[in-house]
Amino acid sequence: MTSENISEYPEAYDAIVIGTGISGGWAAKELCENGLKTLVLERGPNVRHIDDYPTMHSESWDLKYRGKVDPEKIKGHSIHKRSGFVNAESGHWFVNYEDHPYNEPKRFDWIRGYHVGGRSIMWGRQSYRWSDMDFEANKVDGHGVDWPIRYNDISPWYDKVEAFIGVSGENRGLAHLPDGKLSAPMELNCVEKDLQKNIEENFDDDRLLMIGRVANKTGDAVHEGRSNCQYRNRCIRGCPFGGYFSSNSSTLPAAERTGNMHLRANSIAYEIVYDDTTGLASGVKIIDAETHEKIFFKASIIFNCASTIASTSILLQSKSKRFPNGMGNDSGELGHNLMDHHYGVGASADVEGYDDKYYKGRRPNGFYIPRFQNLGNEKTAAKDYVRGFGYQGGASRTGWERAVAELSFGKTLKEELLKPGHWRIGMTGFGECLPYHENKMSLNYDILDKWGLPTLDLDAEFKENELKMQQDMMNQAVAIFKAAGYKNVKGRIGTPIPGDCIHEMGTARMGHDPKTSVLNKHNQIHAVPNVYVTDGACMTSSACQNPSLTYMALTARAANHAADIFKKNKTN
Repeated sequence: MTSENISEYPEAYDAIVIGTGISGGWAAKELCENGLKTLVLERGPNVRHIDDYPTMHSESWDLKYRGKVDPEKIKGHSIHKRSGFVNAESGHWFVNYEDHPYNEPKRFDWIRGYHVGGRSIMWGRQSYRWSDMDFEANKVDGHGVDWPIRYNDISPWYDKVEAFIGVSGENRGLAHLPDGKLSAPMELNCVEKDLQKNIEENFDDDRLLMIGRVANKTGDAVHEGRSNCQYRNRCIRGCPFGGYFSSNSSTLPAAERTGNMHLRANSIAYEIVYDDTTGLASGVKIIDAETHEKIFFKASIIFNCASTIASTSILLQSKSKRFPNGMGNDSGELGHNLMDHHYGVGASADVEGYDDKYYKGRRPNGFYIPRFQNLGNEKTAAKDYVRGFGYQGGASRTGWERAVAELSFGKTLKEELLKPGHWRIGMTGFGECLPYHENKMSLNYDILDKWGLPTLDLDAEFKENELKMQQDMMNQAVAIFKAAGYKNVKGRIGTPIPGDCIHEMGTARMGHDPKTSVLNKHNQIHAVPNVYVTDGACMTSSACQNPSLTYMALTARAANHAADIFKKNKTN
């Protein structure tokens, strides 16, 4: 290690987890609860639950510029500015692009959070299971490679995860959207119920509307250190009640309670070291983000959970005589098959007849219309594209924001604006992206970051299948609102941007064959079985459902697999 001017930490750990977000938190919890002494690495600063949520109680008038973008703080956030993710309420969670640059042969919005908890603090919390239709899709239509698992392999882990994180919602008995271990659903408002009824009456296919399944706690189940959702709808700021699931409020405290976790923040993992003698990984190299000191930590098991692009970047940098093109890259697929959901297309409308109705609270959830195209029967078959999409949306009454230049001034205007406005409804489609080999990420050694590490080139685009699906997503949304008799129905469609949905997946896919994939059915690197990758990098296809619940279930499954092997090896 001396050639790199790197020091070796004297203690060897049973396991190292890289990353503290959705997947890393679950890996830490499961490994620690199985008795493994575990080092958890986070490249950003520590964020302590409750103590480090600076805007959790702030009202708009408490914030500079009433919560709008501070011109000083927007500096360095060019990527997030164009995506709308920087404001006074939550902008502190998002990575400064100038400090952490990347390169875009084609536009790619890489939205990141470098801190303990990662994007589990800021995520949208929508939590849906995948079905066999999703796990079999590649095999059925020939795109990508076949998943090495099916729904039955992961179903019990969905059970475990849902029960622990607290997912509220309703079960509808759909084969393509399996039922879950759900707590009491949030309530649809009157207009959403009206749309639900209209869909049932006007369409004879498989479309229906339900409240979203969301990782906001409801019901009577006890979740240590957490209270039920308070309907503040300030989740992205960090919730002092623990009303929604995050690593900070849930999995990391569970890992810490075991006494087996050592959390090290400000630790940039950049290489997993391969041992030619054992044929296994021996540990992880990090750079201290503050001191720039390089340290090597030893461990028997490595969980790479830094997030899709970051995890694959670490593997690509993990070069050796055995793996000259990156650890586990025998197939040449490492860095390829980069996916994201395409969205930003849908419809909106005015709704009449409910002006005497209102609702209470700020529900942090909306309605969900599950996929109803290409479900394997003639009635739902789309003519010009494969796979499908779902909708997320909501209805509300307009408020004082409806005051526009055309309105008059004076007492009458002020009094009118204090009353609820008319009802509006809208929905946005989330569509599946196919796994294209040419959609890829790669290391750029010509442009280094301030720690001397290569930056990344992100080269991906949506293609003909996604663009045709987008058109249908808009057309079907318009048709649903028009069939309900709503007024001023307007469809919307634009140019979908990869990364913008923040559901990036792929780049180190699972598969049966080491010649065409990076990971096996247990999320182990085929040729380095003590290295597991369980975040979005492992995904073989994208489905159209929000993916985080699946990441968590895969992680819990893999961590228990690793712990079982570790315990057997210790007793032999």
